[in-house]
Order: sequence, then C-alpha cells, then structure tokens
Amino acid sequence: MTSTPETPATSATTNDVPAFGWSAYAERVNGRFAMLGFAAILVVEAISGDTFLHWAGFVG
Repeated sequence: MTSTPETPATSATTNDVPAFGWSAYAERVNGRFAMLGFAAILVVEAISGDTFLHWAGFVG
C-alpha cells in the first residue's frame, strides 16, 4: 500500500506555500513580526514617557 504525498497548505493571505529557510513566505512573516515589535516599542515609549533604550536599561 503506497500513500500519495499531500499537497502542502498555502498561506492564509497568499498562494505561497510556507517553507523553512530563505523563502518569500518566511521573509514576509519576519517583516510582519518586525512591524509588530516596532509598534510595541512605540507603545512602551508612549506609556512610560521614556525612551525604549532607557526603559530597557541600555542607557543610564
């Protein structure tokens, strides 16, 4: 009995197939997480009234 390989599921927003390594899908997801991180830093600065570097302890 042989099994046929299943077709990989595509992304929810594009027809790209999620893949590991350097792929367009991975770069798109990485960019989205970077945008979320940047927005989170702006929120931290707005709430604390201080710069992120000072808040994180990098600047005395």
